[in-house]
Amino acid sequence: MIIKENKTEVYALGQHISMSVHKARRVIDQIRGRSYEETLMILELMPYRACYPIFKVVYSAAANASYLLGSNEANLFICKAEVNEGTTMKRLKLRARGRSYPIKKPTCHITIVMKDISISEYEETFWFKTEKFLEIDSIQQLKKTKSKNKYRTIEDHDMYNNGGAWHKK
Repeated sequence: MIIKENKTEVYALGQHISMSVHKARRVIDQIRGRSYEETLMILELMPYRACYPIFKVVYSAAANASYLLGSNEANLFICKAEVNEGTTMKRLKLRARGRSYPIKKPTCHITIVMKDISISEYEETFWFKTEKFLEIDSIQQLKKTKSKNKYRTIEDHDMYNNGGAWHKK
């Protein structure tokens, strides 16, 4: 049995965060591909306002991983981090002489996907052991004929062991 890819990954979403996408991406680009502990240190020391909501989403993703996978926080790393544009709130700023100017307040959605290193290593070693059996099955699938009996296999014709091309039985 092979462990599938989606059982090693856990994600957390932060939706409708009132912040520009560009400001959040500036921070997300710094933490993509790093370990969980290193990410927390980076987010605590960076001077941007976007760090706090991203910190909360990363912390939530780690809590999801420890609950769903039972993994240790030292084995986690961020395999995918993205910021997408959310809805834009439109407000009016009142001005003199009865006029108003439109104000756009952008929001964003933050997605953090974490992966456990210990589970993915087990998956690779298990796959390596079963690779030979998968090759044998694929060769047998190629040898099947398109005749009435689908399960009849073609016999191997080895020219050197059967007496060559001119040997007739």
